Amino acid sequence: MRKILLPSLIIITTSLLVIRLFYLQVIDDSFKLKSDNNAIKIKYDYPERGYIYDRSGKLLVANQPSYDIMVIPREIKNLDTIEFCELLDVTKEEFIKKIEKAKVYSPRLPSVFLAQLNKKEFAAFQEKIRKYEGFYFQKRSLRDYQVTFGANVFGFITQVNEKLIEKNPYYNSGDLIGMQGVEQSYEEILRGIKGVKYIQKDKYNREIGSYKEGKYDTLAVQGKDINLSIDLELQKYGEELMINKRGGIVAIEPKTGEILALVTAPSYDPSILVGRQRSKNYTILYHDSIAKPLYDRGLLAEYPPGSPFKILTGLIGLQEKVITEQTTFMCHHGFSYARGRFMKCHGSGPHQLHNGIYNSCNTYFGSTYMRTINKYVNPPHAVNVWSKHVKSFGLGNFMGYDLPTGKKGKVPDSKTYKKMYPDWRWDSKTIVSNAIGQGEVLMTPIQLANMMSAVANEGYYYTPHIIKKIKGQVIDKKFTTKHQTSIDKKYFKPMISGLFDVYNLGTAHGLNVEGIDICGKTGTAENFAKINGIRTKLEDHSIFVAFAPKDNPKIAIAILVENGGFGSTIAGPIASLMIEKYLKHKITRVDLEKRILERSLQSRYVKLGGVSETIKMDLRKKDSILKLKTVVPTLKKDSTKQN
Repeated sequence: MRKILLPSLIIITTSLLVIRLFYLQVIDDSFKLKSDNNAIKIKYDYPERGYIYDRSGKLLVANQPSYDIMVIPREIKNLDTIEFCELLDVTKEEFIKKIEKAKVYSPRLPSVFLAQLNKKEFAAFQEKIRKYEGFYFQKRSLRDYQVTFGANVFGFITQVNEKLIEKNPYYNSGDLIGMQGVEQSYEEILRGIKGVKYIQKDKYNREIGSYKEGKYDTLAVQGKDINLSIDLELQKYGEELMINKRGGIVAIEPKTGEILALVTAPSYDPSILVGRQRSKNYTILYHDSIAKPLYDRGLLAEYPPGSPFKILTGLIGLQEKVITEQTTFMCHHGFSYARGRFMKCHGSGPHQLHNGIYNSCNTYFGSTYMRTINKYVNPPHAVNVWSKHVKSFGLGNFMGYDLPTGKKGKVPDSKTYKKMYPDWRWDSKTIVSNAIGQGEVLMTPIQLANMMSAVANEGYYYTPHIIKKIKGQVIDKKFTTKHQTSIDKKYFKPMISGLFDVYNLGTAHGLNVEGIDICGKTGTAENFAKINGIRTKLEDHSIFVAFAPKDNPKIAIAILVENGGFGSTIAGPIASLMIEKYLKHKITRVDLEKRILERSLQSRYVKLGGVSETIKMDLRKKDSILKLKTVVPTLKKDSTKQN
């Protein structure tokens, strides 16, 4: 038995290998398609990307035809390099560099030699394409923006790099991919599925027809259309109001979490990142370290929230039962909370929750915060309790929205202060600045807007999201899941009453809009920066948060204007105008509108190191439509529109 076992195993193993090889080489020839095969040419059919619409179905982003010149280095023969370069307006040095790069990728597979030719450029090349063996054209589609705003929302289309190709086998050299904004977040939905054709070639390298009669060919599948939650007119108006300013505006529909406007300033016309000038223009924007037009301040900029944070201080105080609506604190133009420690305040006299909110009394909220911490014997435990309440509003962490960029903000806890004061026993007096949003708390504008959504809803919110509808598909259920805060519903009504009187009796008096009951809160956050190595006090950031109407709110909004001064000076008027624009679709407070549109803060930004020479604000309008929010003198659009 042992004598025949080993030979039997050898015979069986050999037979299996032979059968497998026969199957792969004779029966299943699909592996030929995956090899670097000279006899088979692969052609891709690229589908149109899905269209992008706003919440009302208005078209924002469409497509326009484009043509890439492709090269297969091994097939280049008898090329008149000088004529070829003149025809495509490239230098001989550029030609050599591109061919070498293509060879590195593969001498036998196609690479993009020159991308994104428009119809006029392509027509000139098409007339002589037969003379240039090894070169052919690939039709693609580029984005055709119907608007001059929303660049940070859309993102842009660019060629994949080698790392992406290695990571995702779907992409080949020269393929386009969405970067930033919804183009990146919804890339797989918008891009569709490219088709593939396998062409058989003879020994003379001539195409002789489809391989296996098209057995392995696939059809392209067009990308799906999507509707964003963005309101086209509100987004446009917000970007107009932020001309000559830096900061962010985020507006959310409280009952759904849908983002109505996502404004960052300064911004740029999205069409400058389309066509052959895209790379050059992007480089200019990227290296603008002063204005930072590619930096989405609505999602990425972390600021001290200032006085709007008093809303949470009051709610937590009520929830922890250290105050009631009737609890009274006396204010003497400030809060003396320790020997030699004084927190200034512009109010005076007795303050309860209601007038504490609309007068933004530091004494009231500083006292409330200290009571919250002092309720517990152990300060580390107390600050953890407080921190948990704050985080229940979606703060101090990534929010889970459907945009590819963001920051966590910061909500301190006991670990924070253990690191800050390892050898010092800290208590409520040490960290009292948290009460008024000036301590270790940091928030992004979208977090501030989400906080106001939770207040408007009296204790719950939905994860903010920018998608409203995907054709033939259901949106992610996480965007329809309700998140409950740790604050009981009964405590929101007195807070909302105080926020309502911010407009009637308090710090936003004079910013009200007839016919709209607005609840809001002004904020002024201290602002320091290092200038020539010295910590320098600069003009405060102007902050405002609001929602409206008071009953059945339809919009919650947060505005932050860098170096804008008092909250009621710039951010407050912008909030009123944005709310009226959304709810009434017109502006009656033309006095506020004129003031904000004409207000420039560029002189204040000079103190930070100068105003960008590549991003200049442009107030020119034509037919009441803002054509460009930023003018970059060296940025160019293709002279011939690709349509």
